[in-house]
Amino acid sequence: MENIRIFVEELISLTGLSGSAVPVLRHVLLVLIAILLAVLAGLLCRRIIVPIVRRLTAHTDVRWDDVLFGEKVLISACHIVPAIVIWQLLPLVFYQYPVVRELLTRATAIYITVMTVRLVLVFISAVKELEGDERSARQQYLYSFMGVVRIVIIFVAVIIVVAIVLDRDPMKLFAGLGATSAVLMLVFQDTIKGLVAGIRLTSNDMLHKGDWITVPKAGANGIVEDMSLTTVKIRNFDNTMVTVTPQSLVDDSFQNWNGMQQGEGRRVNRTVHYDFRSIRVVDEALRKQLLDKKYFKAGEVKTGMVNMTLYRQYLAAWLSHHPLVNPDMTLMVRQMDPTPEGLPVEFYFFLKEKEWVPYENQMAEIMEHIYAVTPDFGLQIYQMFPHQ
Repeated sequence: MENIRIFVEELISLTGLSGSAVPVLRHVLLVLIAILLAVLAGLLCRRIIVPIVRRLTAHTDVRWDDVLFGEKVLISACHIVPAIVIWQLLPLVFYQYPVVRELLTRATAIYITVMTVRLVLVFISAVKELEGDERSARQQYLYSFMGVVRIVIIFVAVIIVVAIVLDRDPMKLFAGLGATSAVLMLVFQDTIKGLVAGIRLTSNDMLHKGDWITVPKAGANGIVEDMSLTTVKIRNFDNTMVTVTPQSLVDDSFQNWNGMQQGEGRRVNRTVHYDFRSIRVVDEALRKQLLDKKYFKAGEVKTGMVNMTLYRQYLAAWLSHHPLVNPDMTLMVRQMDPTPEGLPVEFYFFLKEKEWVPYENQMAEIMEHIYAVTPDFGLQIYQMFPHQ
């Protein structure tokens, strides 16, 4: 840097100027050189270093380097380089003007601090792009931790900027914050509670990004799109958005369908009421009808059997052999407690299909078959008719 000043003075001496114009011209040239070097450093970073780094990351097989060293992160880093050049050249340019040098040094230090914080925040935001549609417990821990880091970095940057403006040691300002810790706890209480609640949710494997959850009190029934320190954003199946706090999920109850989605089947639990007056002992005509329609083989229908018993046995066997039903999971056709609306029979089984629309269609197909074969067993499904 001393060589630059000597070069400028030699350049001025070649012009033959003398007197009071020399210091003015010297400072003008030094300022122009400082600005030129800062601009060149910025261009060098943007036009040469950034493309080189991008090419290197593009030739790797992993994705994380493309994201963490993406264009946004590198450009944010390039914004700091010219300020560092100016920082280094200020003592050289304004060595005869200590007041101006001090003011510009503080302003440059504040700019470097702000742009460094911006770089860190952009880097943290880039980490989110590494996530898929779902977020594992480890990723959620990291995401929650990054949220805390963002707040801490911004808080520290504010203290540093204040220290620069007041020309004080930042450590002394940090030491003086002990008296205001109660106020800070009050300001950041939602963030602290959200962090604790988020850790409880993820450590117990209760909630992840991409899970289908139901929160009755909040009117939420959809997919978790994002989880932060203070909010859990849910997109309902009607495309409305609902936000709840992690603390409310911990304090109250919610239903997570992730176990069903990762399991081997989705449950069907339907109850049909049958008219008591249609339940009877099988006679020869009904026996012949069941054999003719091949519901049973000869010898399987014995004298004295009840049509409801045969009906339940047939449907249990039919469901266990149905290609859409998972026979390895619980399967029941059971009688419930009698009611004034008839005898309830519960159909409890699991479909292999778990996606919503195909699941509903397959469940309807099976239940429609159950309704359709009911008259063949001499049974009637209870139906309340309005009074004439």
